[in-house]
Amino acid sequence: MRKLKIAAAALCVCVLFTVAYAANAGGQNDPLVTLSYLNGAFTSQVKTMVNQTVNERQAQMEKSLNDILAGYSGGGSPSGGVFAVVTLGQGQTLVGNVGCEVMLRVGSATCSSPDSVGLIDTTSGGVLAGGQALTANHLYMVTINPRAVTAASGTVKVLVRGPYSIQ
Repeated sequence: MRKLKIAAAALCVCVLFTVAYAANAGGQNDPLVTLSYLNGAFTSQVKTMVNQTVNERQAQMEKSLNDILAGYSGGGSPSGGVFAVVTLGQGQTLVGNVGCEVMLRVGSATCSSPDSVGLIDTTSGGVLAGGQALTANHLYMVTINPRAVTAASGTVKVLVRGPYSIQ
């Protein structure tokens, strides 16, 4: 009988240790990952993080696109390889920054410059001084700030590539 009591007590001790060990399973000291955890909480956390990252990146891309598109609407043409058509009324002035290219398409316009070096006529290789008229279909480049093109007739259309402002 005594052996039976000792065996029962040993069995109880073993069961208690097993229950105590199982109660700590999956805790911080013993991380146990189950399929239900992966399908539930973990997947939800990953989806939230991915959605947040995608939304942040989308906002960055939209801001960049809006900045590029804002350059086409009167605030100056972007520095890329695209020409923008700009319409000037009589007396309006297009002031180009260094690197700006201008081509007169419709009407008449003059170069505005504080000194004798106005715009560079890249078509003929010459220099257009302040006060001189632009030649239609010639490509002019601004190489010194400030240089401008002033509309001399009612409606003037120019192609512009590069940074500019209208005054």
